[in-house]
Amino acid sequence: MRTIAFATQKGGSGKSTLASSIAVAAHEAGERVFILDMDPQQSLMKWAKARGDVSVPVEAILPGKINAVMNSLAKSGVTLCVIDTAGTESTATAAAMKAADLCIIPARPNAFDLWASDVTRRALREMRKDYVFLLNQCPPAQQNARISEGVEMLEKMGGLISPLIGARVDYQEAAGSGLGVTELNPGGPAAEEIRKLWSSIKRRLAKGKPATATRKAA
Repeated sequence: MRTIAFATQKGGSGKSTLASSIAVAAHEAGERVFILDMDPQQSLMKWAKARGDVSVPVEAILPGKINAVMNSLAKSGVTLCVIDTAGTESTATAAAMKAADLCIIPARPNAFDLWASDVTRRALREMRKDYVFLLNQCPPAQQNARISEGVEMLEKMGGLISPLIGARVDYQEAAGSGLGVTELNPGGPAAEEIRKLWSSIKRRLAKGKPATATRKAA
Protein backbone atom coordinates (compact mmCIF):
# COMPACT_ATOMS: atom_id res chain seq x y z
CA MET A 1 0.00 0.00 0.00
CA ARG A 2 1.18 3.51 -0.83
CA THR A 3 0.12 6.55 1.15
CA ILE A 4 -0.18 10.21 0.15
CA ALA A 5 -1.03 13.08 2.48
CA PHE A 6 -2.29 16.52 1.49
CA ALA A 7 -0.74 18.91 4.00
CA THR A 8 -0.06 22.61 4.40
CA GLN A 9 -0.23 24.93 7.37
CA LYS A 10 -2.67 27.26 5.60
CA GLY A 11 -6.41 26.94 5.31
CA GLY A 12 -8.25 27.37 2.04
CA SER A 13 -5.60 25.79 -0.17
CA GLY A 14 -8.01 23.14 -1.47
CA LYS A 15 -6.61 20.05 0.26
CA SER A 16 -9.95 18.29 0.80
CA THR A 17 -11.22 19.06 -2.70
CA LEU A 18 -8.01 17.74 -4.27
CA ALA A 19 -7.89 14.68 -1.99
CA SER A 20 -11.42 13.63 -2.90
CA SER A 21 -10.95 14.03 -6.65
CA ILE A 22 -7.57 12.30 -6.64
CA ALA A 23 -9.02 9.42 -4.62
CA VAL A 24 -11.84 9.00 -7.16
CA ALA A 25 -9.46 9.23 -10.15
CA ALA A 26 -7.18 6.60 -8.61
CA HIS A 27 -10.19 4.37 -7.93
CA GLU A 28 -11.29 4.72 -11.55
CA ALA A 29 -7.75 3.77 -12.62
CA GLY A 30 -7.98 0.47 -10.72
CA GLU A 31 -6.61 1.31 -7.27
CA ARG A 32 -8.29 0.14 -4.09
CA VAL A 33 -8.52 3.48 -2.32
CA PHE A 34 -9.25 4.43 1.27
CA ILE A 35 -9.39 8.01 2.62
CA LEU A 36 -8.38 8.93 6.16
CA ASP A 37 -9.88 12.24 7.32
CA MET A 38 -7.62 13.80 9.97
CA ASP A 39 -9.04 17.31 9.66
CA PRO A 40 -11.20 18.31 12.68
CA GLN A 41 -13.64 19.92 10.23
CA GLN A 42 -14.17 16.44 8.72
CA SER A 43 -14.86 17.82 5.26
CA LEU A 44 -14.30 14.44 3.63
CA MET A 45 -16.64 12.68 6.04
CA LYS A 46 -19.31 15.15 4.88
CA TRP A 47 -18.27 14.47 1.26
CA ALA A 48 -18.67 10.72 1.86
CA LYS A 49 -22.14 11.25 3.35
CA ALA A 50 -23.17 13.24 0.28
CA ARG A 51 -21.66 10.54 -1.94
CA GLY A 52 -23.81 7.83 -0.43
CA ASP A 53 -21.76 4.79 -1.47
CA VAL A 54 -18.63 2.99 -0.31
CA SER A 55 -16.67 2.83 -3.56
CA VAL A 56 -14.15 5.21 -1.95
CA PRO A 57 -14.46 4.66 1.83
CA VAL A 58 -13.66 7.47 4.27
CA GLU A 59 -12.87 7.18 7.97
CA ALA A 60 -12.08 9.89 10.50
CA ILE A 61 -9.28 8.86 12.84
CA LEU A 62 -7.24 10.26 15.73
CA PRO A 63 -3.46 10.60 15.29
CA GLY A 64 -2.68 7.92 17.86
CA LYS A 65 -4.48 5.29 15.78
CA ILE A 66 -2.90 6.00 12.41
CA ASN A 67 -0.31 3.20 12.41
CA ALA A 68 -2.81 0.54 13.49
CA VAL A 69 -5.38 1.71 10.94
CA MET A 70 -2.86 1.80 8.11
CA ASN A 71 -1.60 -1.69 8.95
CA SER A 72 -5.18 -2.94 8.86
CA LEU A 73 -5.83 -1.26 5.52
CA ALA A 74 -2.72 -2.77 3.97
CA LYS A 75 -3.71 -6.25 5.17
CA SER A 76 -7.22 -5.80 3.71
CA GLY A 77 -5.82 -5.17 0.22
CA VAL A 78 -6.06 -1.38 0.00
CA THR A 79 -3.45 -0.16 -2.50
CA LEU A 80 -3.71 3.60 -1.95
CA CYS A 81 -4.38 5.51 1.25
CA VAL A 82 -5.16 9.24 0.88
CA ILE A 83 -4.88 11.37 4.02
CA ASP A 84 -6.48 14.79 4.43
CA THR A 85 -5.20 17.10 7.18
CA ALA A 86 -6.09 20.35 8.88
CA GLY A 87 -4.82 23.68 7.58
CA THR A 88 -2.89 24.27 10.79
CA GLU A 89 0.10 22.83 12.59
CA SER A 90 -1.23 20.00 14.76
CA THR A 91 -0.47 16.56 16.16
CA ALA A 92 -2.75 15.03 13.53
CA THR A 93 -1.01 16.83 10.66
CA ALA A 94 2.41 15.77 11.95
CA ALA A 95 1.26 12.15 12.29
CA ALA A 96 -0.11 12.17 8.73
CA MET A 97 3.10 13.62 7.30
CA LYS A 98 5.20 11.01 9.12
CA ALA A 99 2.99 8.16 7.88
CA ALA A 100 2.89 9.20 4.22
CA ASP A 101 5.14 7.96 1.45
CA LEU A 102 4.59 11.27 -0.33
CA CYS A 103 3.32 14.57 1.04
CA ILE A 104 1.61 16.94 -1.38
CA ILE A 105 1.68 20.62 -0.42
CA PRO A 106 -1.06 22.55 -2.26
CA ALA A 107 -0.63 26.31 -2.57
CA ARG A 108 -2.57 29.04 -4.29
CA PRO A 109 -0.45 31.49 -6.31
CA ASN A 110 -0.35 34.21 -3.67
CA ALA A 111 2.25 35.32 -1.15
CA PHE A 112 0.46 34.08 1.97
CA ASP A 113 0.01 30.52 0.68
CA LEU A 114 3.57 30.42 -0.62
CA TRP A 115 5.00 31.57 2.71
CA ALA A 116 2.90 28.97 4.55
CA SER A 117 4.10 26.31 2.08
CA ASP A 118 7.68 27.00 3.07
CA VAL A 119 6.83 26.37 6.73
CA THR A 120 5.39 22.99 5.79
CA ARG A 121 8.37 22.21 3.57
CA ARG A 122 10.80 22.88 6.41
CA ALA A 123 8.82 20.61 8.75
CA LEU A 124 8.89 17.82 6.16
CA ARG A 125 12.60 18.24 5.55
CA GLU A 126 13.23 17.87 9.28
CA MET A 127 11.23 14.62 9.14
CA ARG A 128 13.18 13.58 6.01
CA LYS A 129 9.93 12.95 4.18
CA ASP A 130 9.38 13.05 0.43
CA TYR A 131 7.23 15.97 -0.68
CA VAL A 132 6.10 17.91 -3.75
CA PHE A 133 4.38 21.25 -4.20
CA LEU A 134 1.15 21.57 -6.17
CA LEU A 135 0.05 24.96 -7.46
CA ASN A 136 -3.74 25.05 -7.07
CA GLN A 137 -6.64 27.39 -7.93
CA CYS A 138 -4.60 29.11 -10.63
CA PRO A 139 -6.34 32.03 -12.37
CA PRO A 140 -7.03 32.00 -16.11
CA ALA A 141 -4.11 31.83 -18.51
CA GLN A 142 -4.32 35.52 -19.36
CA GLN A 143 -3.30 36.28 -15.75
CA ASN A 144 -0.16 34.19 -16.04
CA ALA A 145 2.28 36.68 -14.46
CA ARG A 146 1.05 35.73 -11.00
CA ILE A 147 1.25 32.05 -11.85
CA SER A 148 4.81 32.38 -13.14
CA GLU A 149 5.87 34.05 -9.91
CA GLY A 150 4.32 31.22 -7.91
CA VAL A 151 5.99 28.58 -10.06
CA GLU A 152 9.37 30.25 -9.67
CA MET A 153 9.06 30.47 -5.90
CA LEU A 154 7.95 26.86 -5.49
CA GLU A 155 10.65 25.60 -7.85
CA LYS A 156 13.22 27.30 -5.63
CA MET A 157 11.77 25.59 -2.56
CA GLY A 158 11.74 22.11 -4.11
CA GLY A 159 9.90 19.88 -6.56
CA LEU A 160 6.72 21.10 -8.21
CA ILE A 161 4.36 18.43 -9.49
CA SER A 162 2.39 18.81 -12.71
CA PRO A 163 -0.06 19.87 -13.93
CA LEU A 164 -0.95 23.21 -12.41
CA ILE A 165 -4.58 23.09 -11.24
CA GLY A 166 -6.94 25.79 -12.50
CA ALA A 167 -9.65 27.67 -10.62
CA ARG A 168 -12.63 25.80 -12.04
CA VAL A 169 -16.26 25.58 -10.92
CA ASP A 170 -16.28 21.79 -11.44
CA TYR A 171 -14.06 21.26 -8.39
CA GLN A 172 -16.47 22.96 -6.00
CA GLU A 173 -19.55 21.39 -7.57
CA ALA A 174 -18.03 17.92 -7.38
CA ALA A 175 -16.98 18.34 -3.75
CA GLY A 176 -20.46 19.52 -2.73
CA SER A 177 -22.09 16.58 -4.52
CA GLY A 178 -19.90 13.84 -3.06
CA LEU A 179 -18.17 13.27 -6.39
CA GLY A 180 -14.79 13.59 -7.99
CA VAL A 181 -14.45 15.92 -10.98
CA THR A 182 -13.88 12.89 -13.20
CA GLU A 183 -17.39 11.73 -12.26
CA LEU A 184 -19.10 15.11 -12.40
CA ASN A 185 -17.83 16.08 -15.85
CA PRO A 186 -15.66 13.27 -17.27
CA GLY A 187 -14.76 15.18 -20.45
CA GLY A 188 -14.08 18.54 -18.83
CA PRO A 189 -10.75 20.31 -18.30
CA ALA A 190 -10.83 19.75 -14.52
CA ALA A 191 -11.21 16.00 -15.06
CA GLU A 192 -8.27 16.05 -17.46
CA GLU A 193 -6.15 17.93 -14.91
CA ILE A 194 -6.91 15.44 -12.15
CA ARG A 195 -6.21 12.40 -14.32
CA LYS A 196 -2.85 13.94 -15.28
CA LEU A 197 -2.16 14.76 -11.64
CA TRP A 198 -2.87 11.18 -10.57
CA SER A 199 -0.47 9.94 -13.29
CA SER A 200 2.22 12.28 -11.96
CA ILE A 201 1.64 11.17 -8.37
CA LYS A 202 1.73 7.51 -9.35
CA ARG A 203 5.03 7.98 -11.18
CA ARG A 204 6.48 9.83 -8.21
CA LEU A 205 5.40 7.07 -5.82
CA ALA A 206 6.90 4.41 -8.09
CA LYS A 207 10.20 6.13 -8.81
CA GLY A 208 10.64 8.70 -6.09
CA LYS A 209 11.50 11.34 -8.69
CA PRO A 210 9.98 14.80 -9.15
CA ALA A 211 7.33 15.39 -11.79
CA THR A 212 8.18 18.89 -12.96
CA ALA A 213 5.48 21.41 -13.86
CA THR A 214 5.75 23.67 -16.86
CA ARG A 215 5.35 27.41 -16.59
CA LYS A 216 1.97 27.39 -18.33
CA ALA A 217 -1.34 27.78 -16.58
CA ALA A 218 -3.64 24.79 -16.56
